Amino acid sequence: MANNNIQPCHDDLDPREANNPSKMLNLDVEGQREGFDYAKRAQWLRAAVLGANDGLLSTASLMMGVGAVRKDVKSMMLTGVAGLVAGACSMAIGEFVSVYSQYDIELAQMKREGNMDEKKDKLPNPYYAAFASALAFAIGAGVPLLGAAFVNSYKARLGVVAAVVTLALIVFGDLGAFLGKAPRVKSTLRVLIGGWLAMAITFGLTKLVDHLGLGVA
Repeated sequence: MANNNIQPCHDDLDPREANNPSKMLNLDVEGQREGFDYAKRAQWLRAAVLGANDGLLSTASLMMGVGAVRKDVKSMMLTGVAGLVAGACSMAIGEFVSVYSQYDIELAQMKREGNMDEKKDKLPNPYYAAFASALAFAIGAGVPLLGAAFVNSYKARLGVVAAVVTLALIVFGDLGAFLGKAPRVKSTLRVLIGGWLAMAITFGLTKLVDHLGLGVA
């Protein structure tokens, strides 16, 4: 659906203003600025959704993998917590290094252009990016953990984890597609099927490794 805020409608102008190049230019610049701000916000939101989806899927797959060979709830929960902490730290460090590199590049460019005072406040913040990335991952990872925390029965626990992860994949997939302006049904199905495959492959391969006696007793 078109965003009416991105480009101004010149047809609504007074005829005298429509022939004024200065007025037209100001409106175009204003519209582009509004469109850029919207796009920037959408990019951050989409990055947060993708980070949450990563946390959801990686943690759920780890828990399903351990659940293939360990039926007690403690083993599954400990695995999920370890996956949440390790993944959030990894996401934060990776994002911090990446954004700091971008910060250094843009800062050097500003120094060469001599406009430090005007644009320095617009530089990316690596600390904010690291925190946001870790938080998004942790939120996603918390979904399967909450699903498994209160279910003692082994089979029921696996079913609950699969169900809550399925629901979350649909939500994250649809939201990511909406923010990325992609076909929502197709994009959501890709995310959902990919998530199912990841959990099934992890569960199956872990079960196979344990059956072959390659794991540690």
